[in-house]
Amino acid sequence: MSRIGDRKLVIPAGVTVTVDNGVITVNGPKGELTTKVINNLEVKIEGDTLEVLKGNDSSTTNMMQGTLNANINNMLVGVTKGFTKGLEIIGVGYRFSTKGNKLVINAGYSHPVEMDIPEGIKVEVPSNTELTINGIDKILVGEFAAQVRKVRQPEPYKGKGIRYKDEHVRRKEGKKAA
Repeated sequence: MSRIGDRKLVIPAGVTVTVDNGVITVNGPKGELTTKVINNLEVKIEGDTLEVLKGNDSSTTNMMQGTLNANINNMLVGVTKGFTKGLEIIGVGYRFSTKGNKLVINAGYSHPVEMDIPEGIKVEVPSNTELTINGIDKILVGEFAAQVRKVRQPEPYKGKGIRYKDEHVRRKEGKKAA
C-alpha cells in the first residue's frame, strides 16, 4: 500500500500545473518542468491541491503511484525554491575552477579534468575547494554532483578526494610498524 502516493500535494502560489495527453507541466517563477504520467495512473487537480489516482490495484501501479507523486512534489519544490548540492575537495593542490561552460577539476591527476556543465544547471565556485551546484531539476542536479564526485572519490586513509558538504568519510587506520 502506497502512503506517499495517497498524499495530496498543495500547489504553491505562483505555480501552474497542467495535464495534457499524459504529460504534466509545472510552471513556476524559476522555470518549467515536465514529466510523463505512467499508465494506469491519473493526475487530478482540484483548486490548489493535486492528487495521483490509480486505475487498478496491482503492485506495479502502487509503486508507480508513489514514484509519480514524489516526482511531482520535486517538480513543485524545484520551480519555487530550486535544489542545491554542495561539494568540497580535500587534498594538496586539489581545486575547482570554471572556464566558460566547463568545470575544471584538478584532483591529483597528470592533467586537469574538464566537464561540460549541462543546460539548466548553474555552477558556482565560492573558493578553490568548494563547489555549489544549483538547478530546478532534482534529478539533473544530483546526477551532475555524482559525476563530479566520481572524478576522485574520497579515500578512507587520508580522506583526500571530492565529497558532499554533509558527507562523513569513515577513516581507517593505516598499517602498524613492526
